[in-house]
Amino acid sequence: MKILMASMPTAGHLNPLLGVAHLLRPEGHKIVCLTGSCVRDRIERAGLGFRAPPGADFDPQDPFAVAPELKVIPPGLEWLQVAMERFLVDSIEPQYEGLRQSLQEFPADVIIGDNMFFGLLPLLLAQRAKRPPVIMCGTSFLHWYREDGAPNFLGLPPAVTQAERQKYAGIDKEFRRVVYQPVSRRLEQTLNELGAGPLSMTLFESVVALADIYMQLSVPSFEFPRKFPPTVNFVGILPMVPNQAPLPPWAHELDGSRKVVLVTQGTVANHNLGLLIAPTLKGLAEEPDVLVVATTGGRPPDAIPGQIPANARVSTFLPFEWLLPKVDVLVTNGGYGTVNQAMSFGIPLVTAGLTEDKADVNARVGWSGVGINLVTNEPTPQELRAAVRSVLDEAKYRRRAAAMKDEFRSINTRAEILRTLDQVTGGSHKGTASGRAGKRGHFPVRPLEEAFATASFR
Repeated sequence: MKILMASMPTAGHLNPLLGVAHLLRPEGHKIVCLTGSCVRDRIERAGLGFRAPPGADFDPQDPFAVAPELKVIPPGLEWLQVAMERFLVDSIEPQYEGLRQSLQEFPADVIIGDNMFFGLLPLLLAQRAKRPPVIMCGTSFLHWYREDGAPNFLGLPPAVTQAERQKYAGIDKEFRRVVYQPVSRRLEQTLNELGAGPLSMTLFESVVALADIYMQLSVPSFEFPRKFPPTVNFVGILPMVPNQAPLPPWAHELDGSRKVVLVTQGTVANHNLGLLIAPTLKGLAEEPDVLVVATTGGRPPDAIPGQIPANARVSTFLPFEWLLPKVDVLVTNGGYGTVNQAMSFGIPLVTAGLTEDKADVNARVGWSGVGINLVTNEPTPQELRAAVRSVLDEAKYRRRAAAMKDEFRSINTRAEILRTLDQVTGGSHKGTASGRAGKRGHFPVRPLEEAFATASFR
């Protein structure tokens, strides 16, 4: 079978698709990945074909080349509106053109996309008979309408009182005015120029409703409870692709004699390592029972402001398949994939981040009980020390993290992905699958009219 994968080149979006490819290649499938040229070597080393969408080919190590104004806009509604327009809506046309060219050269039997690759929208809006089946991967929190009226991306926990619902209604009204309305106008213009649309839902909800199947890479207990479209299936966590980074020279120091605290800012929001890594190192510098491990996500270690304490070890990248079983607490700004990986190992968390999707990811950390959400983009060393000590010393966080680990283990992710591939291709996939089904089990691939009906239920 020919499979075309389409992804943003950022690690949080690309890595899950590479994890899917790692599962599918032994089944004999031929896979081509459409993503940024900055990761071409990595794609080809994995044995995959490579294509790049020329007009949407950006380097995630320099995201401000696409939207330099985001450097000076503080986190908030204006930041989100600009980011959505520049990174997502403006990429639709060149991404779609890259898809069309790729499908001409590589007539895929199925497309697997990450949920931020919105160049798939024109295909999803086309007649089902005129396109390959499309499976979307939820590489972020589940972007779906909230029945309590709260908008996504603001990190608001579920409302429990009528007063909170009324408050959320007012917040949502302002959110739609500042963010969704200008983004929707730009989106409608883009889709019209491509002969597609209009949409009866928001940009983020559209791919959830219109995909033939939407595989959410998490477990139900990490998602705010509400009604989802029948496209949605929770499939757990993908296995990490091994040997992506070498062992560090200090690997022998993780011998269990000290608690290990891992701190990371991921590979996107790491232009300023003084936001989280530096204050974590400073806050824990005097903790004799703690070894702090920091990974800079591709930035040079000397980009960390201040001195590196004696109880800290720093690397550009680290092999997480080796590291995570040794970690007692993860301190993170809230990358969705990193948070889910930690939970799948039973690691409790301390989170601090408000940009991109991080406010909502971190809200789920606090709501689910697996850690402490500091609800800030610039935590102080004192706040971080207090939070880490609480997570280390209070058993309730370890208990919730252990329960989440058990839930991840209850889902056979490989079996679910193979079953999904069978489902959308009418059984043409030749692999076998067994094990417990993901949340929501099986459902038929739906016609486009039903997808719209579901997406417009409110």
